[in-house]
Amino acid sequence: MQKKISIKSMLFIILPFVAIILAISYLMVRTFLFIIADYLWYEKTVALFLLLAEIFILMHGIGYFLEIVHVTSGKKSPVVPESPLPPLTSFPPIAIIVSSFKEPLDVIEDTLISFYNLTYPNKYIYFLDDTRYDLPGDDQLKMQDYREEIHKLCRRIGVNLFRRKWRGAKAGMINDFLDFLEGNQKEGFEFQNFAEDKHHEKEKYIIVFDADQNPFPNFAEPLVAIMEHTPRLAFIQTPQYYSNFETNRIARASGLQQAVFYEYICEGKSTQDAMFCCGTNVIFRREALMDVGGFDETSVTEDFATSLKFHLNGWRSAYLNRVMAFGMGPEDLGGYFKQQFRWALGTIGLLRQVISHFVRHPAKLTPVKWWEYFLSSTHYFIGPVFLILVLCPILYLFTNVPSYFARPEVYILFFLPYIAITLSTFFWTLKERNYTVKDIFTGQLLMAVTFPVYIKASILALLGIKGSFVITPKTGSVALPLKDLWAQLFIITVSFAAIVWGLNRLYYEHNPIGALIVNMLWCLYHFMILSSVLYFNIPDENGEK
Repeated sequence: MQKKISIKSMLFIILPFVAIILAISYLMVRTFLFIIADYLWYEKTVALFLLLAEIFILMHGIGYFLEIVHVTSGKKSPVVPESPLPPLTSFPPIAIIVSSFKEPLDVIEDTLISFYNLTYPNKYIYFLDDTRYDLPGDDQLKMQDYREEIHKLCRRIGVNLFRRKWRGAKAGMINDFLDFLEGNQKEGFEFQNFAEDKHHEKEKYIIVFDADQNPFPNFAEPLVAIMEHTPRLAFIQTPQYYSNFETNRIARASGLQQAVFYEYICEGKSTQDAMFCCGTNVIFRREALMDVGGFDETSVTEDFATSLKFHLNGWRSAYLNRVMAFGMGPEDLGGYFKQQFRWALGTIGLLRQVISHFVRHPAKLTPVKWWEYFLSSTHYFIGPVFLILVLCPILYLFTNVPSYFARPEVYILFFLPYIAITLSTFFWTLKERNYTVKDIFTGQLLMAVTFPVYIKASILALLGIKGSFVITPKTGSVALPLKDLWAQLFIITVSFAAIVWGLNRLYYEHNPIGALIVNMLWCLYHFMILSSVLYFNIPDENGEK
């Protein structure tokens, strides 16, 4: 038995290295073939876009496999003590907070009750009501009723209620709340102390949740123990788990997509002291937040932007891969697209800051941390990259632009081993974390059909458009009208037409057989994965909605 474990451990290290070597070899061959190919200028342009798309995929693939190596080689986080965690000898005061913008009352109630049931003895619970009650077009009577219901709910459960004059969405709300805790009373601040224990100490740690996240009763103790053990630790991130996983296709696929991130990627980043905050299920050191001036209000992904500020100021970060809370994932494509657009817009928007800080202060972070931030801030370029990969075989079949092949036999010789090893390693390592190939593929399908959202976010972010904070809907699932899926349906149609055209070329032209067949196979692959948008657009498993 010990021998099997040893072999498996070696494979965990060897296979990612083999995948990295094959990826680099393939990239070198592709670049060489591009350089020597005798293309016309427009053919060279298409080939260049394809090469850049492949470089992007290979770069992020190498980054992923390096994370696996960091995790499986036995390297531990430099700031998280090894199990068992150090026991708490004292219980410093903590603030449990949730910022809510017009969230459903039943969702809020479940969350506040779970806060109340936390076993940590020295906690103060705050509900930050960031709902705007003065928006034109809203039913003022209904909004007043909602405000009163929030008031009654907090009083009944015993949760402190904070309101303020609206600005800056979630980041602005938390910053205003931090100001309030510091004793800075600003115009528009409202506070009702509904807690049974009126005694108040200055909270040492701030635990932040989204409105739908329900922590387990023992959420705080291990995190506070780690924070107490490491004085320069700014925050600890924990994973998200969706409770509507079983009954909703979007929630399940979204959760499985995040599994790739919350497993090896987050663990790997944590071993490099390069983990970034994900906005919920996270504990912050109050001193660290005050040191960086609170949450970054310039980005719709204030958590990611603030993480960079922490690291630039010498604070550290960590990830604890233990499910300690559960919540609700998006339940339809509309909600999921809104969530992904906000995440993509914010992270890509931070790329300019990452580059700017790197150019001006390269020694502020280690090369490994710069690499991790560069990978994270470019991830959502996967949308434009996917579009390039989809269009190239279509162009070849319709126009004979040879963007895919300079010498097909050499290309295939290096491509097949690369794709076989990388996919096998990717799926096998996640299988060891109890995820099936079907699970992971489902998550990747949902990412693929979201490519128009990522493209829009990429363009706006590069133009410097911040966008506005939009919460992920939590009020059930609704299928999108097909007109809202025009981009996916258009590519599906064109891919099918390209296959038909390719079959005609294969019958009448005969040559080049290899290039025609491979490009038709790519079109068929893209046709099949994008067709899943129709499956996801009926999100409930019973198919009634």
